[in-house]
Amino acid sequence: MLQQTQVATVIPYYQRFIGIFPDIETLARASLDAVLALWSGLGYYTRGRNIHKAACLMVAHYQGRFPSNAAAIEQLPGIGRSTAAAIAAFAYGERCAILDGNVKRVLTRYFGINGYPGEKKTEILLWEKAESLLPQENTHDCMATYTQALMDLGALVCTRHQPQCRVCPLRSDCVAFRENRTAKLPAPKPRKPLPNREATFLLMIDQNSILLEKRPDTGIWGGLWCLPQLPASIDLQLCCIQYWGINAAFIADLPVIDHVFTHFKLRISTCLLQVIDRSNNTLEEQAWVTIDEALNLAIPAPVRKILMEVSSSAKFFEMSCQPLSGY
Repeated sequence: MLQQTQVATVIPYYQRFIGIFPDIETLARASLDAVLALWSGLGYYTRGRNIHKAACLMVAHYQGRFPSNAAAIEQLPGIGRSTAAAIAAFAYGERCAILDGNVKRVLTRYFGINGYPGEKKTEILLWEKAESLLPQENTHDCMATYTQALMDLGALVCTRHQPQCRVCPLRSDCVAFRENRTAKLPAPKPRKPLPNREATFLLMIDQNSILLEKRPDTGIWGGLWCLPQLPASIDLQLCCIQYWGINAAFIADLPVIDHVFTHFKLRISTCLLQVIDRSNNTLEEQAWVTIDEALNLAIPAPVRKILMEVSSSAKFFEMSCQPLSGY
C-alpha cells in the first residue's frame, strides 16, 4: 500500500484490510472482488491484485508462510528488488542492499551522481554503491539497524527540499554538500507532457438499478467494476441496443470529470440514460445493482464520484421512483 502512496493516506485502508484479512490464508481464500473492494479509492489497483496473487502463491508453495530470503521474496507478484531486500533485512537479518527513493537521494548526493536515478545506467551505478556500503557484520540486529538508519536518513535528514545538512552524519564526505549542489541532486526526471484521452461513460438507470461492467484484468482499472463505456463514433441509442440489448432514453450530460493517471490525462463525459426496456440476458461480467451496492464494490475513484453526485440529486430520485412515460 505504501508504494506510491503516503503513510497518512494508507493508514485507514491498512487497518480495514488487516481487520478483514488478518493472515495470508484468509487473504488467499478471499475473492479478488472482495480484495479490490477494500482497495477502492486507494488507486494503483495492480497492487491489490498482486497482494492477492502473492497470498495464493504462498499458500500453494510455502504452506501459507512468507518466504525467508530476498531472492524468494522477489519472486512474489508486486515485490521488486528493493522491497524484497528491505523485508529480508528487517525480518531475517539478511545482508542485502535496498534502494528506495530515500536511499537513492542519499547516495546520489553523497557520491555526487548526476544522472536521473530512474534511468537504467544511473540505477545500476546506485545499486553498486548501495552494495559496497553494506556492513561487514552479518547479524540480524546489524542489518535491520543499518537498513532502518539509511531509510530514516533520507526521510528525515537528507530530504528532497531543504535537507538538514547541518546535522547529517555524512556531511564531511558528501560531494553535494561540499560542492553546494544539494538543491540540484538528484537530477529531476525529464518531463514529457501527458497525452490527453477521452472516454464517455453511460449511467443507465432502470428504476433503482444501474448497469456496471467488470473491466478486463489488464489495462486501466483492471478487474474493477465500472460504468459501461461508449465506443468512439457510435450513435448512443443504437449502441445501447447493439451492445447491451437496452432501449434507453437520453436524459442529460453530467459534468465532465478530469482524472490524471501516471502516463496520461483522461477526460470523462457521462451520459445519464433511463432504460425503457432491456434484455434479460445479463452477461457474467455485468451486474444491475443499486447505487448503494455499487459504492460497496471495487469501483474507480471517478465512477465513485459520479455515483455519489448523482445519488444526491433530485433528478435521480425522480427517475428511480417512477418509470419513464411518453416514449
